[in-house]
Amino acid sequence: LNSNMSFDPIRAKMTAGGCSESAISAFEATFSALSSGATGQIPESTIGPSPELLHYDDITAAPDVSLLSKTVVLKLNGGLGTGMGLDKAKSLLKVKGEDTFLDLAAKQIMDMKTKYGDVKFMLMNSFSTSKDTMDYLEKRYPSLVDGLEMMQNKVPKLDASTFEPATCPTNPDNEWCPPGHGDLYAALVGSGALDSLLAKGIKYMSVSNSDNLGATMDLSLLSHFAATDAPFMMECCVRTENDKKGGHLASRNSDSQLILRESAMCAEEDEKEFQNIQKYRYFNTNNLWIRLDKLKEIVSKFGGFIPLPMIKNKKTVDPKDDSSQKVIQLETAMGAAIEVFRGATAIVVPRTRFAPVKKCDDLLLLRSDAYIITEDFRPVLNPECGGTAPIISLDKKKYKLVGQLEACLRGGLPSLVKCSRLTITGEVWMTRKCVFEGDVSFNNSSDEPKLLPGRPYADTKVDLTAAPGLGPLKPSIVKTSPKEGQKPGTSGLRKKTKVFMEKDYLENFVQSTFNSIVAAGTDISTGTLLIGGDGRYFNPEAIQTIVKMAIANGVGRVWIGENGLLSTPAVSAIIREQGPTWKKAFGAFILTASHNPGGPDEDFGIKYNCENGGPAQEFLTNAMFDNTKTITQYAICKNFPTIDLSKVGATRVEKAGLEVNVEVVSTAATHLALLESIFDFPAIQNLLDRPDFSMVYDSMHGVNGPYAREVFCKRFGLSEETMMNSIPKDDFNGGHADPNLTYAKELVAVCGLNKQGLKIDMAGKKVPDFGAAADGDGDRNMILGNQFFVTPSDSLAIIAANANKIPFFSAQGGLKSVARSMPTSGAVDLVAKDLNLSLFETPTGWKFFGNLMDSKDLFGGKDYTPLICGEESFGTGSNHIREKDGIWAVLAWLNILAAHNAKPNKPLVSVEDIVKAHWKKYGRNYYVRYDFEGVDKVAATAMMAKMGEMREANTGKAVGAFTIATADIFEYNDPVDGSVSKNQGVRFLMADGSRVIFRLSGTAGSGATVRMYIEKYEADKEKLHMNVLDAVGDLIAVGLSLCDIKTFCGTETPTVIT
Repeated sequence: LNSNMSFDPIRAKMTAGGCSESAISAFEATFSALSSGATGQIPESTIGPSPELLHYDDITAAPDVSLLSKTVVLKLNGGLGTGMGLDKAKSLLKVKGEDTFLDLAAKQIMDMKTKYGDVKFMLMNSFSTSKDTMDYLEKRYPSLVDGLEMMQNKVPKLDASTFEPATCPTNPDNEWCPPGHGDLYAALVGSGALDSLLAKGIKYMSVSNSDNLGATMDLSLLSHFAATDAPFMMECCVRTENDKKGGHLASRNSDSQLILRESAMCAEEDEKEFQNIQKYRYFNTNNLWIRLDKLKEIVSKFGGFIPLPMIKNKKTVDPKDDSSQKVIQLETAMGAAIEVFRGATAIVVPRTRFAPVKKCDDLLLLRSDAYIITEDFRPVLNPECGGTAPIISLDKKKYKLVGQLEACLRGGLPSLVKCSRLTITGEVWMTRKCVFEGDVSFNNSSDEPKLLPGRPYADTKVDLTAAPGLGPLKPSIVKTSPKEGQKPGTSGLRKKTKVFMEKDYLENFVQSTFNSIVAAGTDISTGTLLIGGDGRYFNPEAIQTIVKMAIANGVGRVWIGENGLLSTPAVSAIIREQGPTWKKAFGAFILTASHNPGGPDEDFGIKYNCENGGPAQEFLTNAMFDNTKTITQYAICKNFPTIDLSKVGATRVEKAGLEVNVEVVSTAATHLALLESIFDFPAIQNLLDRPDFSMVYDSMHGVNGPYAREVFCKRFGLSEETMMNSIPKDDFNGGHADPNLTYAKELVAVCGLNKQGLKIDMAGKKVPDFGAAADGDGDRNMILGNQFFVTPSDSLAIIAANANKIPFFSAQGGLKSVARSMPTSGAVDLVAKDLNLSLFETPTGWKFFGNLMDSKDLFGGKDYTPLICGEESFGTGSNHIREKDGIWAVLAWLNILAAHNAKPNKPLVSVEDIVKAHWKKYGRNYYVRYDFEGVDKVAATAMMAKMGEMREANTGKAVGAFTIATADIFEYNDPVDGSVSKNQGVRFLMADGSRVIFRLSGTAGSGATVRMYIEKYEADKEKLHMNVLDAVGDLIAVGLSLCDIKTFCGTETPTVIT
């Protein structure tokens, strides 16, 4: 090694990365040790056993509660647990029931606050754990968040051969790593926390790892530490066989100074002595006590940092890719500071103060009945264990990752409370019926998992190699590689069908989703996975693949919609409503591209909905995308039987004691039962029975057909002829299943309109009094009257204004809130003002409405429900589910019509009558949307960017008869989760209240769609019945001029006008 090796490139990278000077100085000291040839090892010949230590039970100092006001408790929370296969904060791993490390730590602190008053608490997070951790705490324990976080520093990974900063172009975050928990001292200095704490009179700090739940504040230890006047105290435990591979306390021969030797500091030839638990009796629990004033003195002495022994770890730059660049990660251990503090001491504490999880052996032990949780939320050894924890030895290859362990425990946790030693070699699956006593050993030398029969096992060795295999339940691991462009949005992943049909394309995305939801804490081994779709081409094949992959990933129960069909709102309803509780769905795969065309040459899509029935939140879709970029394998049960999707009923597959159930469920039953509880069906029946009322419902050959027939033909007794295009087809019969005036042309013509919404000559043909249409996956709607079109914006406003006529709202004391997407007209705003309702203007995307609906239940915030929400893109709904709901909107209109026509002897009050009465009361928001579909995405993006750049110049500008009061880019600050959504559309807000808005749509399978929204409010009762295009024609011209779409995209003729 070259001692002249330059630190300059590293300094430059750290400076550019925002690292503090103390962090840079500390890393430079570590790097200097590396470049000078230091190995970081402590030879056996230089050390000896530590002297006998004081034991906790021998403490003589009386507990002094007053010391708490001078003390801070700090938990180290910088680890991701990558060694266990985790890609989020390790502290978010469930360790006991539904509680994570973070839950228990938070509960411990809150318990201490209750007992001792305002105990100061801090977390040292890393750049990898900060967001996940703080989001979690803000939702669950908001009272702890203020002043909680101190950030751990980050340091560059170094090329293993050149020692220059490593590079990872595919994911630059991989170029950095935490510098080990020895960074505590540099972080305290660099963040200013040390000076701040001292200024507040804080003298003592208790430090421990977030995965050590036994390290709670202990008054006896604090009082002893204060009484000794020592600058530093390490909590130690007596080493057992379970601890022999971890670091130990020793005495340096040269000066009798206590030092810490970690496993990475031990040469291979010294390994035997390193593991000698009789010689080196004590190990560091990483529970430390520090005098902050003494720390300040040492830091000042060394120029802003503490020099600590170097630990060198060999890794790859991408931890998930063993073939990526070889690197070294330089770390330091905070316990090693014991050799820097003169007069430092150590104390032997009970094992109850040490319950960390470093590997899956530890996790199994902690999750099992060998540990219980005390009233102050500490995990302690179950008294039935007799004072000694079972020794767990799991196959390192088969149980290295949490996912591997959980796959083997899909049948539940075995009992370990009477077990002294558990040894497992090979892949052995266990269940809650397995009871281990004494010394038990299980071996499986075959190439497939073997299930251990559920019964007691006492002091025995069992060889499962020749035991029956899993047969159709045997998972196969298939090697794969990442596919480009698998980034899902809230509408899921959409591509051309043939892309999804490519080898491993669907499989990669599904596996990445399973990996993400498991990492996020979803227990897929209990509950049910729901699968269904809109019936488009490739749905049946995709469903069978997902079923086989679900079983291989540990799902024990699957529900599939009959014929593979489930509308998007029905999926949300089943997740939320269908039981019993122990069967509740934990999530769903929905195979849909919504209103996009279907067929082998058209679009396909897949999305995942979570346990609340709503689309996956952004953190989860981001995790899915990250996983798609690094995936190397997926699991699938290749021999699992093909499910007959045409018959409602259950398929039960049992092999070697393992059972899986796949049930084909009714497409419509749960959703329609929910709808019947919401609306006044008897009143709607009376309306439909009127001889002067008729209706048609166009399902456009999408998934809505079965729902429409079930409600209107079977429940209400209407003729099948009223249900247009109600047989689902995999290509939507060659049509575009988008319910608007352009694509629902058959319905529009039947209702006496053209594609501009203008009346046409019907030549004496009878026109229905009510017409409706649904899109491919059933979540959108269009409402028509007799030669009358209701805009989605007006529809939303009118449903809100008449919500008291719908039992769901009236029974809850009335509507409380309304929400609309930003491009939707302000018609509902006028209703909200009149009825004193809370109003929210959100970006386009149903997830924003979902947050409002879940504000109280999931976020602990204000209750905004009952709530009605909608988008101008024909989406309307309420908090009954977490998706927009097309058939809900149709029934809402029929309920409103029924209420207005309660007296059968009176003339029919029509759709047009209701709308015009609404305009008379509130005024009219003339509104039109121009869609420019299939334009060049680069050109469209450039056009949007240009408008954004010109917003300041355009503000105050006169354009035609209008003056632009404000030109901006819409940004939304979510009142529920605090997230900020930027770049949500370019807005031109006119001085007279008119609006011109531009957005790039994110739901197309290919190309781009530019949407221009035009809105003009009219209060003059003499001007409420103009042709829309005539009313807004001058504003349309202004919009086309402002965007200059003709220059950028080569056209100013829309493909769709709504």
